[in-house]
Parts: sequence; structure tokens; C-alpha cells
Amino acid sequence: MVGFFVVAVVVIVVLVIGFTKQPPTVDYSNAQSGQPVDVTLQTVGAYGSAPHPTWVSYLIKDPSTGQWVHTSYFQVPAHTRVNMTIIQYDSGSPLRNQQIGMVTGTAGKVALLNGKPFHVYNSNAGNGVGHTFSIPTLGINVPLVGNNANANLCSAAPCTEKSPHNVLKFSFTSPGSGSYPWQCFVPCGLGFLYGNGGPMQTNGYMAGFMKVVA
Repeated sequence: MVGFFVVAVVVIVVLVIGFTKQPPTVDYSNAQSGQPVDVTLQTVGAYGSAPHPTWVSYLIKDPSTGQWVHTSYFQVPAHTRVNMTIIQYDSGSPLRNQQIGMVTGTAGKVALLNGKPFHVYNSNAGNGVGHTFSIPTLGINVPLVGNNANANLCSAAPCTEKSPHNVLKFSFTSPGSGSYPWQCFVPCGLGFLYGNGGPMQTNGYMAGFMKVVA
């Protein structure tokens, strides 16, 4: 009986660890003191691999290897200019809340869309908005403009720049040490109630953390 209890406890512990395991963290904190860091992400319409091949997802580029990592956790130094590049490979649609079409919290309250500055994007025009990069506690929000849904879009990560894409660039200054949650605010969990389930609620896909270290 004791042996069965021990086995049961071990199984429970393994299951808990399995379900609470965090995605890997891509480290950008080794920059020289006072120098900006360049963080690169991509968004994909479908991750393409198990356990959720159809889920939309973010990936982050490892600066030490140049490889794309399936994660939404990255680490930067405190009080440092962070230059973000997000390569957006997904399609878009009109926003349910036009407020998240505004650029907020970035340097100059501006972002660059394929090299052209903008402060707000009208999602009812063009190809709409696919996702956002938003850090609510820092007031940061950038809409990620979608690609033409009829184009030959990338269907599995990591995508390459041979596929249709938009490039978003913006900067902000990192705060003091801490762990800051960020996420996409466009309901893009296909097949889930109102699009808000699945990848929208899962770290490593459309939600994650920016870790800031001194």
C-alpha cells in the first residue's frame, strides 16, 4: 500500500512538472553596458509541429546562434534601449476594439511598418491586423499589420523572408528588474470560444514574459 502511495505521488509530481514547465528563455542581457539590445521575433499563422501544429505562435531569434526558438520568454538588461523587430507572417482582419490599433508606450509613440512610421493603423483598411505585441504594465502596444490572406502564406514555423511578411520595428526603454507579462490582444485562437482560448492563453505561443535583469 505504501509502495502504491509513493508511486502515485511520483506520478502526480511528474504530471505537475510537465504541465508547469516554462518555455526556454532567449537571453539578450549580455549586451555591453549602456548599449542597446536588438530583439527579433516572428509571428506565424500555424506553428506546424506537435503538440499544437495548428496554433498561431510567436518565435524568438537566439542572438548567439541565429536560430529561431519556439518560446515567448526573453531576457533583457534593465534601463536599456530595446530595439524590437517583429516579422509578421500571418494574415489579419478588422479589429473588434480599434483602440489596440494604436501604437503606445514606444519611443516617440511610433512604430515602423516596412520602414514607414505610423501611430495608428486603421484595421478596416488593407489587410487588417493579425496580432499585437503588448506589455500592459508598461503601456506598450503595437498592432502587427496582417498580410493578404489570399497570398501564399507561410504554413509552418520557422518562416523565412521568402514568404509574404510585414516587418514592424519600434523601441522602448526597459524598466527595472522584474518579470513583465506580454501577450497578443487580437483573439486568434481558431476553434476556441470567441478566439480567446488555446494559444491566446498559453505561454510559449501568444503570451509570455519579458524578464529584466540588473
